[in-house]
Amino acid sequence: QAHLVESGGDLVHPGGSLRLSCAASGFTMDYYAVGWFRQAPGKEREVISCSSARDGSAYYADAVKGRFTISRDNAKSTVSLQMDSLKPEDTAVYYCATADRQSCTYSGEPYSPSEYDYWGQGTQVTVSA
Repeated sequence: QAHLVESGGDLVHPGGSLRLSCAASGFTMDYYAVGWFRQAPGKEREVISCSSARDGSAYYADAVKGRFTISRDNAKSTVSLQMDSLKPEDTAVYYCATADRQSCTYSGEPYSPSEYDYWGQGTQVTVSA
């Protein structure tokens, strides 16, 4: 069974950077899409980025495009999320998740959080002065 563990969350000032990591085990990550999600207090969980196994392509939500970069290292079974130019509105619990498919999108739209099967426990990111 797939097992995911996130790390790297912290308190950071606006404009700062963080790098989150998602360590995968129990499955061969090479063949599966892995996404990053976040959930702020009182808000629904949202997909912010995803790494496709099909063609190595990446998806980014508009809110993070140009500031966040996803990367995967299949040899180490990790997917990282480099977050730069952080804003207070980026404050949330960040999760990684995977599903039994290679692609992150369908007809140009990202799969919703409900369409992912295996989740990590989350890591807190707080952006505050």
